[in-house]
Amino acid sequence: MRARALLPLLFIALPTAALAHTGHGEASGFLHGFMHPVGGIDHILAMVAVGVFAYVLGGKALWLVPLSFVLMMAVGFLLGVGQVDVPFVELGIALSSVVIGAAAAWGRPMPVAAAMSLVGVFAIFHGHAHGAEMPVDTSGLEYAAGFIVATGLLHAAGIAVAMGVATLVGKYSKPVAQVAGGLFALGGVGVLAGWL
Repeated sequence: MRARALLPLLFIALPTAALAHTGHGEASGFLHGFMHPVGGIDHILAMVAVGVFAYVLGGKALWLVPLSFVLMMAVGFLLGVGQVDVPFVELGIALSSVVIGAAAAWGRPMPVAAAMSLVGVFAIFHGHAHGAEMPVDTSGLEYAAGFIVATGLLHAAGIAVAMGVATLVGKYSKPVAQVAGGLFALGGVGVLAGWL
């Protein structure tokens, strides 16, 4: 039973073997879109942190917070494809794991709408990067489907790992999830500092 609870960790670790940004490999369409978020540590940290944050909040936030991220990421994608300038995209991506991880670590009740807005703002930066870096010879719809599926899986991995750890640690599950949020925040600081 304990080994099964740790299985989601495997799904988080596997994608780091891939390369996220364009120019690495010959993937296109859905596959290229899928590889973009799962191949960059900055994207992985933020998207898994969204899942952990949703778990810490619980209730409707468990699905509304990740959904908000995906929907606003699609808006950012359209801005990127349309070459609409969004300032500080890379900084926004790096700060996303810092802020979302810190919010999870804080662990205080937050209105679901506020949590959705928080992750939604950062999702625009992630989506813009996906759109701006989409290869010109790639189907936008297939590419978008790829990164949306990958993002959903990363959110689900964050939720699944938090739930798996909760099974292992029982009544200490929320503090452990808060510590995990703090680790994601530290990972974001590492991205900002160039350590990761």
